[in-house]
Amino acid sequence: MAEWQYIRTQVEDRVAVLTIDHPPVNSFNKQVVTELDEAVDQLLADDDVKAIVITGGGTNAFVAGADIPEIKELLDKPEEGYAASREFIERGQGVNLKIERAAKPVIAAINGFCLGGGLELAMACHMRICSDRARLGQPEINLGIIPGWGGTQRLARLVGKGKAIEMILTGDMITAQEAYRLGLVNKVVPAGAVLKEARGLARKIVSKSRFPVAAALRAITEGLAVPIEEGLRIEAEQFVGLADTEDIREGINAFLEKRQPQFKDK
Repeated sequence: MAEWQYIRTQVEDRVAVLTIDHPPVNSFNKQVVTELDEAVDQLLADDDVKAIVITGGGTNAFVAGADIPEIKELLDKPEEGYAASREFIERGQGVNLKIERAAKPVIAAINGFCLGGGLELAMACHMRICSDRARLGQPEINLGIIPGWGGTQRLARLVGKGKAIEMILTGDMITAQEAYRLGLVNKVVPAGAVLKEARGLARKIVSKSRFPVAAALRAITEGLAVPIEEGLRIEAEQFVGLADTEDIREGINAFLEKRQPQFKDK
């Protein structure tokens, strides 16, 4: 694995844990985003990794938004700021889209404040495990800006248009419990158990064949972006594509023989 300044990765039992470690609140600056992009690429290309957990270093924050001093620096240089701002937005959107479209499941382990770009990153992940002490929100409006890494799009899809508009236009944070009620997170657990719970979920998925996992992720992700008739076509295409794998035969035989399947990702 490569070494970065703000990103740490560890692989165990085919589950990779990617930690964003930029004290004190793991805020995003250009360097953090660049390293995150590189790390995600590396883990997605690693055949020894079947699932990824993303979390924040320390106990205070998953990611508490962007590095505000860096944003101010851009604004103080208007001749450079427009192009630099667009590049920053496109890089962040690109990383999140890459995660959302990944053929491997990506789980956000939200261990603290999850704000701005941090919530946008978490929403791009396929599932979210949340600390009971976490606070989540899109507070960009308080800085005179709006979410730029997919927040206006993914939040509405997850919690509904009305609540998304409320959260984005007020900038208010919500509790982990409300996030669960809204369907924004999959599960709320005690603060010290977030990473353990996320890794446990990842290991459960890792025990399955990689082919139907990837097929299901693609069918769901692509299907949500098109009319249902097209979504059904995508689903059928993914289903039929599994017919030539050894694992489908192993799964069916194991069911008929009343034993646990031994998938080999073949």
